[in-house]
Amino acid sequence: MPRPVERPQGSIMAQSSPPLLRRLGAAGPLLIFVVLFALLSVFVPDFFGVRNMRGLVLSVTLVGTIATTMMLVLALREVDLSVGSITALSGVVCAVVIASTGSVAGGVLAGLAAGGAVGLVNGLVIARLKVNSLIVTLAMMEIVRGLAFLASGGEAVSIPAERFYELGSGTLLGINYPIWIMIACFMLFGVLLNRTVFGRNILAIGGNPEAARLAGVPVDSVRITVFCLQGLIAGLAGIVLAARITSGQPNTSLGLELAVISACVLGGVSLAGGVATITGVVIGVFIMGAAQNALNLLDVPTFYQYVVRGGILLAAVIFDRLRQAGGLRLARRAASPSPSQSSEKGSATA
Repeated sequence: MPRPVERPQGSIMAQSSPPLLRRLGAAGPLLIFVVLFALLSVFVPDFFGVRNMRGLVLSVTLVGTIATTMMLVLALREVDLSVGSITALSGVVCAVVIASTGSVAGGVLAGLAAGGAVGLVNGLVIARLKVNSLIVTLAMMEIVRGLAFLASGGEAVSIPAERFYELGSGTLLGINYPIWIMIACFMLFGVLLNRTVFGRNILAIGGNPEAARLAGVPVDSVRITVFCLQGLIAGLAGIVLAARITSGQPNTSLGLELAVISACVLGGVSLAGGVATITGVVIGVFIMGAAQNALNLLDVPTFYQYVVRGGILLAAVIFDRLRQAGGLRLARRAASPSPSQSSEKGSATA
């Protein structure tokens, strides 16, 4: 009777180490967050003051709200560079409708419709015509920005409805409405990603589109839906921004797309697709917000702030690339048998 082959302790550790390292990699954004806030609390005066913390949370609502759907786009292995222009267009459309009709509800619906329509066009061109999302959304970024200037006549459109301003400055339980909207988006899209078939389909498509298609996942429909959601949420963010600044401005939110993508990548969303967590996105949003807040408190000139923001984006992309390379090495190491396992296999065969 052949003796059962005992698995050596080394092989067990080899098999268990990749999941452990993956967990450590997933904790990277949280570690960066903790270290950054610790450093800022020491070197930036009044950083942890109640007033500054309240201002910090309010300042990230625009990026945070849009990041919840940019997470889905990046998880699909796509990208959307048109969100800043959608934000501007939706705010302008909302302002124009309210100014011309006096209907706040009509203005809000028109702004949402404008954002959703742009998202639908993005999704249809990308999914049906198989055009690269970078090219499509780059073109739409210019087109939509131009439409915002045309709709406004190139000037800020005042909103003559004080009750509309409540959306941007009102509070519930002492917390501003924009913060509640951001929290609602975090919860909604976190559940959508982690608890629904639709969310699993997004991750499957991002991981391997052809395998997902062969498994029966409606790849094109999912892509179109995700870009529609991105347009709607960017439109919502534009409406809230218009309420905060009491006007629709066609030149607002320039470069917003880069801040949103940076926050997502800093939060562990992979540019290669298939990997995303809402917790990571929350952390990434607050890393970006804390860095910007610290620059403002330290009175760093605007020109240097551009350099810092660009450096953060570059660092986020490099971090994502290193994480992918590390995961690939771990996968190869786990897939290849160790010398002891090979010798055991040979002796068992003999």
